[in-house]
Amino acid sequence: MSLHARYPAISDLKSRARQRIPKFVWEYLDSATGNEATLRRNRAALDRVLFTPSILHGELPVDLSTNLCGTDYPMPFGISPVGMSGLIWPDAERKLARAATKAGLPYSISTVATRTPEEVAPRLNGNGWFQMYPPRDEGIRTDMLKRAKDAGFSTLILTVDVPVPSRRERQVRSGLTTPPKLTPRLLAQIAMRPTWAMMTASMGAMPRMKLIDDYAGKVTGLSSTQHAGYLLRTSPDWDYVTWLRDAWDGTFFVKGVMNAEDAPRLEKAGVDAIWLSNHAGRQFDASPAPIEALPAIREATSLPLILDSGVEGGLDILRAIALGADFVMLGRAWHYALAALDTAGPAHLIEILEKDMAANMGQLGVTKPLELRGKAWFDGPGPHSRAISTG
Repeated sequence: MSLHARYPAISDLKSRARQRIPKFVWEYLDSATGNEATLRRNRAALDRVLFTPSILHGELPVDLSTNLCGTDYPMPFGISPVGMSGLIWPDAERKLARAATKAGLPYSISTVATRTPEEVAPRLNGNGWFQMYPPRDEGIRTDMLKRAKDAGFSTLILTVDVPVPSRRERQVRSGLTTPPKLTPRLLAQIAMRPTWAMMTASMGAMPRMKLIDDYAGKVTGLSSTQHAGYLLRTSPDWDYVTWLRDAWDGTFFVKGVMNAEDAPRLEKAGVDAIWLSNHAGRQFDASPAPIEALPAIREATSLPLILDSGVEGGLDILRAIALGADFVMLGRAWHYALAALDTAGPAHLIEILEKDMAANMGQLGVTKPLELRGKAWFDGPGPHSRAISTG
């Protein structure tokens, strides 16, 4: 039976992944903060974005290629940075980097990955993005940037929506600590997932934040829900953005933007693209969905716009592009795919997204995603909405 027969949608990969990773890992991957209202809002807001099908166009060729900040990509999506990716599935960072490079898509490594930039870069062929949680110490900051640049990363991402740690209550209830401590409770969960257990054991040790460890060493005095990275981080301000722009000789994105009023100032600061995100609901439980903020930010700037949070298929990618995004990033979906099918998962996910985009573009009578710009709207009251006829 083919993979498409067994796993035709991301939801199928998600279900399979849940069966293959320990509960505390699943709670880390799939949870949000608070009552998870923002997590649900992300999905509900995307579902409100509608199109009118278009008929009698004959057979239309589909071209998913796009250009972002001077780089051509075969499809308008990529892999978001996910912290402790290698906890979710053993050696996830390098496996995803290899899959992204093979497909010609961008891969983003997190500051709090379980692999260092030097370990991942050889699999990226110069097409990697480095995500930075902002170090307070200028010396650490400078060294981190040098390591990323020397390793071959072309793009820097400053994440600005984590000024303080979030609570992520589901993770706490699961017994997860950071770094993970192998308590009897966690060992019992691991024993129920033998494939994950054996593959993790083959890596030699439980995953750790190796880049952070290089700077922090052994740190004590943190609560069980915090980690060494919080001793290194600061809450960035506008001067910090200016410092990074001056220090980084490459493409520079700012991630976590939700307010249109910030867009002109970021443009003036020399940012190359703005990344709309609410951290998939993991930081703040009273945030609007990025798709809701997108039209106003699109009106406020001419910069390229990237969007993530809540994206679960090719149709969602088209929705974002129609409302003003230039590129879309997914995080959880790649890890569902990897946990479900190991190295076969990312390529299968790419096929799912590609086929879903092509099928929906056929319904809409377009050959390129950008042809949908201005052809979507929000169902229901509010800005950028229109009434739906029921007769």
